[in-house]
Amino acid sequence: MSHPNLKLISFTLCPYVQRARIILLEKKLEHEVEFIDLDMPPDWFFDVSPLERVPVLLVDEEAVFESMVICEFIDEISPPSLYPNNPLLKAQYRAWIALGDSVLSTLYDLMFASEESRFKQAKGSIIDRLDVIEEELDASPFYAGEKFGMVDVAYAPLFRYLIGISSAFDINFFADVPNVHAWAQACLDYPAVKDAVIDTYQTEFLAFLDRPDTILSTLKK
Repeated sequence: MSHPNLKLISFTLCPYVQRARIILLEKKLEHEVEFIDLDMPPDWFFDVSPLERVPVLLVDEEAVFESMVICEFIDEISPPSLYPNNPLLKAQYRAWIALGDSVLSTLYDLMFASEESRFKQAKGSIIDRLDVIEEELDASPFYAGEKFGMVDVAYAPLFRYLIGISSAFDINFFADVPNVHAWAQACLDYPAVKDAVIDTYQTEFLAFLDRPDTILSTLKK
């Protein structure tokens, strides 16, 4: 089966870009990755990204934007699907992905909070939602069992952020959620997830978080 020419417009640290890269690697689709500087994007970027953010996937030079839209497009053009066939289960997958999006959004509040109250609120919200996810899981390596699927694609970049922060700062997101922690480790050990970032990712990520005006910086190990 032939596929279109695919180019992923990327930023090195963006978790949403990682989703698109993970599924491209998982599906073994040939593609090009072009990294841009989001502080000084090229002029053409505004023509292909109405929301002025990455990822953007150029499909034979036609633009598709938004991470899960890109992931679902890739999934549709390269069977078998990473979603279940059952419509209800598929809807439930999408609902849990939306929950993961909410955690990722709140994580940005935590990373850049300069007020103690905002930091504590964000941390509490993240931990509460991880508790909800914990109740959904069993001892399987991935969200739905032994097989890597679309929920894993969506959550893996979030887990990379959570574990990356925990490695450098005195904050443990996983203390009371052992199944979430095991799931996170399984995702980060998965080949398509490991290969979705550049070799210097962790160094660049920690440099990105090195902001002396944040509450997080006071917890540096």
